Amino acid sequence: MSSENDPKKSIDCIGLFCPEPLFQARENMDRIQVGEILEVLADDPAAEEDIKRFVKRTGHEIIKFEKRDDSMRFLIKKTK
Repeated sequence: MSSENDPKKSIDCIGLFCPEPLFQARENMDRIQVGEILEVLADDPAAEEDIKRFVKRTGHEIIKFEKRDDSMRFLIKKTK
């Protein structure tokens, strides 16, 4: 069963340091269609601020953000 929040694409940036998670998020946002969702997994603390700022600046939408023990999960919806 798939829900509307299922990511179209998932990228694993665990172990990568900024700005790599941001670069990968930006690159992969270009590869999905409007309305689709990109999942980004990261563990670099700087990624939280970088990715949130990127999403705000580009006008996309973070539909879910989870902080786990040692990582973060973003679900970003492409809006344009």
